[in-house]
Amino acid sequence: MTLSSRIQHPLLKQKIMSAESAALLIENGDHVGMSGFTGAGYPKLLPQALARRIELANQGDQKFSIGVWTGASTAPELDGALAKVGGINMRLPYQSDPTCRARINAGQMDYVDLHLSHVAQIVWFGFLGKLNVAVIEVAGVLPDGRLIPSSSVGNNKTWLDQADKVILEVNAHQSAALEGMHDIYYGTERPPHRKPIPMEHTGDRIGEPYLRVDLNKVVAVVETDLPDRNTEFNAPDQTSEKIASHILAFFEEEVKMGRMPPALLPLQSGVGNIANAVLAGLNRGSFENLTGFTEVLQDGMLAMIKSGKMTMASATALSLSPTANQEFLQNLDFYRDKIILRPQEISNHPELIRRLGVISMNGMLEADIYGNVNSTHVMGTRIMNGIGGSGDFARNAYVSMFMTPSTAKGGAISCIVPMVSHVDHTEHDVQIIVTEQGLADLRGVAPRHRAELIIQRCAHPDYRPALLDYVQRAQHNAQAGQGGMHTPHILDEALSWHSRYEREGQMLPKL
Repeated sequence: MTLSSRIQHPLLKQKIMSAESAALLIENGDHVGMSGFTGAGYPKLLPQALARRIELANQGDQKFSIGVWTGASTAPELDGALAKVGGINMRLPYQSDPTCRARINAGQMDYVDLHLSHVAQIVWFGFLGKLNVAVIEVAGVLPDGRLIPSSSVGNNKTWLDQADKVILEVNAHQSAALEGMHDIYYGTERPPHRKPIPMEHTGDRIGEPYLRVDLNKVVAVVETDLPDRNTEFNAPDQTSEKIASHILAFFEEEVKMGRMPPALLPLQSGVGNIANAVLAGLNRGSFENLTGFTEVLQDGMLAMIKSGKMTMASATALSLSPTANQEFLQNLDFYRDKIILRPQEISNHPELIRRLGVISMNGMLEADIYGNVNSTHVMGTRIMNGIGGSGDFARNAYVSMFMTPSTAKGGAISCIVPMVSHVDHTEHDVQIIVTEQGLADLRGVAPRHRAELIIQRCAHPDYRPALLDYVQRAQHNAQAGQGGMHTPHILDEALSWHSRYEREGQMLPKL
């Protein structure tokens, strides 16, 4: 198949041009909505051409930069290339690029970290200003101008609808067999005209397989033939396996107690090795007829679909290792009716998450003794990646759990601390905390008793004595009239572990 055969609309064929020419259509200060979600479906050539243009412009007196809005993280060819040349003045709603991260933490780039389900609607509401340009990767263009989405959907529907100008990257590397896997829902309205989303089960299709675009807004079409960024996951280590075993035992007990059905409830899983270890454990276990309602489909869920353990998975993007991606592409006919890719305003929709009863499993950087979770900031001030969809799911899930090894940096950091240095998920949204040490079920447990559970079951043994000492002294002070007994703290010490790490390189005092 030739590249141009992917573009079947005659008007759009006339707008084919080089990435360099298309980059000239983006102006300094523009807000640019780009496709891409967790390394899938992002434009490959246009951002690099734009970065080269910006680099030349910024060598002189002109300062050229744009706002970059996406679905979630992208790849070095987009975030990295533009950040390297100082081409991004504002980034939202999520990033994981090391060059972006460095510039954000150096104060050289603004970053607005948003709940992923909120992004589309706040753009419709006009809260972020005008979207000037949309740059969207698609797998093809039909004769009537409808667009075949690629390996992610993200916010593409909204970008195409809201932007003044549209640039399409038609990527022949994306399999033509993706056609039919997507479900693009166009029924969302602004308040006060909203109607219920007509979805009752994970596998319900409520939209159409294609993206729509106003052809008069398309100013350029760029042809590409380049792969997504597919990152190899590490094999589960002993720590990940222990965390997974605690979660599987919890599921078994919940079914035994009648609090979950034998097929569990739809699973949401964050990206990473721990999440894949949990999914691998489920794939080996006794549960059958599982479903997924998540934002990113990764290796673990693909393996569960292949084995028959999972019958249906709904997501907004793929995030597969090279090996899993090859398996997916070679067997797309098998996977097409078992995987649905939706806009992230649907995949992460709070009302759907609550109605479907999703089981939410996400990673964190640290939790404190009362169950508050920090998933974004290192030592309270330096952004790591962002909140992503974890808030969408945690607040609305049937069961919300957060997972982490009990220590980091070779044991110099405890991931269970007296007080988190930044709060992303309050104690009200956190039901389960899991480390390799154990699982703390916080449902219906008052704060003082939460502290006992979290320390005894989740903290590393090296840190338990110091944590227990802190709690006991905080309670003693409260009884003496210094603070309250509901959530006892010693405010002068609450963040001292983080301060000590910044000064000395470890949280525990040196002997």
